[in-house]
Amino acid sequence: MAYWVRIQYERQEYIVDLDHISAFVCAPNGRLTFWLPESASPIVINHQANPDDYYRVFDYVTQLASHSLNGSWIRLFYDRSEYIIDLNRISTFCYSPNQKITFWLPDTSIPIILTQPGDPEGYEKVRDFIYKKTGEILS
Repeated sequence: MAYWVRIQYERQEYIVDLDHISAFVCAPNGRLTFWLPESASPIVINHQANPDDYYRVFDYVTQLASHSLNGSWIRLFYDRSEYIIDLNRISTFCYSPNQKITFWLPDTSIPIILTQPGDPEGYEKVRDFIYKKTGEILS
């Protein structure tokens, strides 16, 4: 189901289907970032400059994070920001011998690197997702 919104960003109007966005980043300074599918172009909105668009997208993200139907959307606190990511859209996971899990956000080149000590909850969520999706056990 499509969830279309009109957003003004850098003197242009975008009409975006938020259901096709694979990751959102909420920074503590009130910025909300997402990347346009298949373009790697970031859209960064904040509640001071564009409150209507910000809250429209923020409400959508809040609903995603709390009511994920299939459990593929996860919330991670990484690099001083909150990431809401659809793991179903991740195509590669890298596991290092020092127990790091790395994956790259779709439509960007941003790596997410998780460790057990750094984010035990996020690490386990991703590990469980990998097992359920692929049958592979990371040990």
